[in-house]
Amino acid sequence: MARTLQEVEKEIQEVENQLKNVHGTETEVYARIVGYYRAIRNWNNGKKDEYKNRKLFEMNSETEATPKAETNEEFYTQSNIIENKVVTENKSQDSSITYEMFTRKTCPNCPAVKEYMQNTSLQGINIDVDTEEGFNQAAHKGVFASPTVIFYDSDKQEIYRAHTVEELTEIFETISVSA
Repeated sequence: MARTLQEVEKEIQEVENQLKNVHGTETEVYARIVGYYRAIRNWNNGKKDEYKNRKLFEMNSETEATPKAETNEEFYTQSNIIENKVVTENKSQDSSITYEMFTRKTCPNCPAVKEYMQNTSLQGINIDVDTEEGFNQAAHKGVFASPTVIFYDSDKQEIYRAHTVEELTEIFETISVSA
């Protein structure tokens, strides 16, 4: 059954009219600002200002990262964000596990993580992300928040990543290394 040109144009006009009357709901945006996720619209002016002034970077390739000048809202909507999750696979006790800890001087959560790691038997280094070299190392490793502790096996392959004392406790229970 063939339609006439007038029928097709009428149908197109009806669809265009329907599209003009489409109404959605406002999207709620959540972000982690001080250790937990909260709706951005509920932030006070200080938190909003802190969010605007954060240093951001994006991964240009698998091995290189560069600073990014765009806003956080644009950054978090892109699909190239690396999800920082704690891996919970079983590892035997291995004294060759090392770590890199990425921290900032102004980070409110860093002191507790630093103290926890100082009380472990593992060898590792603290990298200050406030320095240009530290920032570049963090960007290279896909570190998007501080504190971040990256654990490596004897082959220098990343095996775990943690941001809180709770995540560190879980990791140390998994790898059976004294904390």
